[in-house]
Amino acid sequence: MLAVPVGWVEGVVRAKKPRRLPVVLTRPEVHAVLRNMAGTPRLVASLLYASGLRLVECLTLRVKDVDFAARAITVRSGKGNKDRVTVLADSVAPALRQHLAALGARAAAA
Repeated sequence: MLAVPVGWVEGVVRAKKPRRLPVVLTRPEVHAVLRNMAGTPRLVASLLYASGLRLVECLTLRVKDVDFAARAITVRSGKGNKDRVTVLADSVAPALRQHLAALGARAAAA
């Protein structure tokens, strides 16, 4: 292009990556957020918090992936395309059971 040699540049400092600390809510803050939610969004948020699911994992759960007797959720094709088993929190199980029953009743009526 210009065909001009740049040469050695003195005093150059490599740019530093900014440290980004994750924002973590306290338990009272989480409970306050969940108290202001209702319906399916509350159930999803509760599963994310209590069972440690990622958003896509939670939204793609299937009925057969939930084991109420063993209090476990099987996550299929999670991060890294790996399967894993996580806990089904006692605080979420009744709401999830009720949600699944409502979906079953709706499917039976259709």
